[in-house]
Amino acid sequence: MTLIADPWWLSVALAAALLVDVILSIRPPAFIRDCLNGVGFPRDWWWTLIAIKTTAIAGLLVGLVIPGVGLAANAGVVAYFVCAAVAHVRAKFFGPAFWVNCLGFLAFAVATLVICHFVA
Repeated sequence: MTLIADPWWLSVALAAALLVDVILSIRPPAFIRDCLNGVGFPRDWWWTLIAIKTTAIAGLLVGLVIPGVGLAANAGVVAYFVCAAVAHVRAKFFGPAFWVNCLGFLAFAVATLVICHFVA
């Protein structure tokens, strides 16, 4: 196991993908609104998702120079999308947002975690 992401660019790519998600979430397009409404996530709490993802981005980038921070941030991103997947399953909300966005991000985060921190 390595505490600094190797290859580094994969963690940066995950951070960049999360940044796009954050930017989109500031004024959510229909597919994001439909997703959050579909799982029953209260609109008053949508801002927390932006804060969580922004914190994850910072952790992934800081973790490129401080051992362990990126690993913890990447594990947090995996946990976030596992919780999102559980919310989709519990709500029986299986639209394209679940298959592409939620599970796509989960797969990307898991692959990044394994490749960057456990394969060397």
